[in-house]
Amino acid sequence: MAQHHPDIKKLSLAGLIITLGIVFGDLGTSPLYTMRAIIIGGSKNFNELLIYGGLSCIFWTLTLSTTIKYVLITLRADNNGEGGIFALFALIKQKSSWPAILTIIGGAALLADGVLTPSITVTSAVEGLKLINPGIHVVPIVLLILAMLFFIQQFGTNFVGSSFGPIMLIWFSTLGILGFSQLILHPGILAAINPVYAYRFLAHYPGGFILLGAVFLCTTGAEALYADLGHCGRKNIQAAWIFVKVTLLLNYFGQGAWLMMHIETGAYVNPFFEMMPRWFLIPGVILATSAAIIASQAIISGSFTLISEAVSLNFWPKIRILHPTYVRGQVYLPTINWFLWIATSLVVLFFGVSTNMNAAYGLAITITEIMTTFLLSFYLFQKGLNHRLVLTLFMTYLTIEGSFLIANLHKFTSGGWLTFILAFLYSLIMVSWYFGRKIKNRYITFADLDKYLDLFKDLSRDESVPRLATNLVYIIRANRHDQVESKVIYSIFQKQPKRADTYWLLHVDRVNEPNTFKYNVTQIIPDILIRVDFHIGFKVEPKINLYFREVLEDLQNSGEIKLQSSYESLKMHDFEGDFKFILIDRIMSRDFNLSNWENFILSLNSVVRKVSITDLRTLSLDTTNTIIEKVPITIDQPLSYRIKRLE
Repeated sequence: MAQHHPDIKKLSLAGLIITLGIVFGDLGTSPLYTMRAIIIGGSKNFNELLIYGGLSCIFWTLTLSTTIKYVLITLRADNNGEGGIFALFALIKQKSSWPAILTIIGGAALLADGVLTPSITVTSAVEGLKLINPGIHVVPIVLLILAMLFFIQQFGTNFVGSSFGPIMLIWFSTLGILGFSQLILHPGILAAINPVYAYRFLAHYPGGFILLGAVFLCTTGAEALYADLGHCGRKNIQAAWIFVKVTLLLNYFGQGAWLMMHIETGAYVNPFFEMMPRWFLIPGVILATSAAIIASQAIISGSFTLISEAVSLNFWPKIRILHPTYVRGQVYLPTINWFLWIATSLVVLFFGVSTNMNAAYGLAITITEIMTTFLLSFYLFQKGLNHRLVLTLFMTYLTIEGSFLIANLHKFTSGGWLTFILAFLYSLIMVSWYFGRKIKNRYITFADLDKYLDLFKDLSRDESVPRLATNLVYIIRANRHDQVESKVIYSIFQKQPKRADTYWLLHVDRVNEPNTFKYNVTQIIPDILIRVDFHIGFKVEPKINLYFREVLEDLQNSGEIKLQSSYESLKMHDFEGDFKFILIDRIMSRDFNLSNWENFILSLNSVVRKVSITDLRTLSLDTTNTIIEKVPITIDQPLSYRIKRLE
C-alpha cells in the first residue's frame, strides 16, 4: 500500500514488478514462519501426517481463500478501482447499522494487524542470524530496524519504493529455487496436494484442528491484497498472483520435502533457513530481512490509507493527514505512525520470539476476513447475483474462516488477547465517532431558505447593523439547495445579527468515488446569497480554503461576481473584499432523555473528540480569519409538568 503509480493499472511487465513490491510483501514473507508454526504446534507428535496434512491444508487454503475468494471474486468488488473493507462499505447502498458494525470490526482487526505484521515478519527474518551465531541477541536488532522504518515514514516512501518490486522479484524467485532444490530430492511430497491428507490431518491428527491457527498464517496477506487494489489494478494483481502462488507453493513443498528427509531433527528448527545452502545463509537472511521490511512498509502505509479513508467516511475522528510526496494517494499520519512504532516495539519486547506472536497475528486477520465475507455477501445480494450462489459462497467461506477463527481462539491466552485489546480500542474509537455523529445528526433541523430570502436582502442593506465582513462564509451540511441548517439561521439573525454584503454557503459532499474533484455554484440571491457545492472523493484531502479561492477566481474571471471591497475608501484603491469564515460547533446538553446506550456513545464521543482536530484544521481554513461559534442542540421533548409561579 505504499505508493500510487498512475501508469501501472494496465497490465504490463513494469506493472507486474511494482505490484510484487506493493501488494505481495505480507503474503510473500509467510514462508518464514508458517511451516515452523505448524511443526512447533505439533512437535509432540512430529510425524509424516503432520507434514503432509499441514502442506495439504496450506495448498487448499491458498487455493480456496486467497485465489478464489480474493483474487477471483473480491477484487471485482471495486469502488471506482479502489479496494479494501472501507471501499466495500461505500459500495453498499443501504447503509444500515449492521454493515457499519461489520466494517468497524473488520477495519479495527486490520489496523491491529498493522501493529503485528512488522513485529512478526522482521523478527522472523532476523532470527535467521541464530543459525550463523546462536548467541546473537535478536530483539535489539529488530528494535533498531523498526525504529528506522517508522522514522523514514515522514519523508514518504518514494525514495525506497522504486526498489521494492525488483527486491521482491528476487525474493520470490529465491523462494521458488530453494523449494525446488529440495523438491527434486523428495518429489513424493507433492502427493500432499490431495485433499484427503487435509481431511486426515483435521480428523485424525492429535490437535490437528487447533493447528489450523498456524496453517492460516499462509494467507494472512490476502486482505491487504484487496486493500491494495487501487494502487496496482486488478489485472496486474491477478497476473502477478500466478507467479507468486507458484513460488510460494514450491517453497512450502520444498520445506515439506526437507522435513521428510530430516524427520528426526525437523521438529526443533525453522525449515525455511535450514534448507538454505550454508554459503547462502548470510545473503538469505539479508534478503529475508529486506522482504520483511517491505512487507512491514506495505502494512504501515496501508494503515495510513485505511485510517484516512475511515476519516473521510466518518468512522474515525479527524486527525492530521500529511502528503509527504507528490504521489497521489500517499499519506502520512504522524500520530498513527508514532503509535504504531511504540506498539510494535512493545510487542517485540514482550513476546521476544516470532513463534510467540503467531496466535495474536492469525486472529487479527481471521476476524477481518470474516467481516469481508459478510460485507461481500451483502454487496453481491444488492448486485442481483443469483441468491443461491451467493448463499453457497457465504456458507462455504463462513465455514472455512469460522474454523480458522475457532482454531486461533484456542491460542487466546498465549497472545490472541493482544489482538482483542488492540481491535477493541480501535472499535471503541470508531463506534463512538460513527454512531455519536449519527445521534447528533438526528437532531439537526433544517430551515427553508425561501422564508428568509427577504431577510437576507434586508440585513445586507441595514446600515444600523455594523458590517461584520464583506463576505461571510458558512460551512453547511444541508444537501437540498432550498434548505440550510437552523443553526446557520440562528447564527446570522438571532444570536447576534451578522451583516455582510455576500453570504456564502459551502457544502462539502464526500462522495463514494475515491478521486472525484468537482464543484458547482448556485446563486440563490444573486450577489447576496451564493451556495458552492464541493464534490470530493474520499481519497481527496478537503483543503476547502484553497479550493474556495480557486472557485472565487473562476467566478471572477467569468464575470459572475466582483471581489472588490465594500468599504468605499478601500474600493477606490482596488482592494479585494474581505472574507470571514464562521464554524458552528453544536453542543449536546445533558438534560435530554436519551437511552443509556446513546448517553454512553455520546460520553465516549466527547472523550474521542479531545484527540480529534477541529474542522478549522480539517478543512485547512485560515485560523486568523475564522470565528468558531457554539450553539446548543435543541430537542423538543414533551414536559409532563411545568414549573408554577408562587402567588
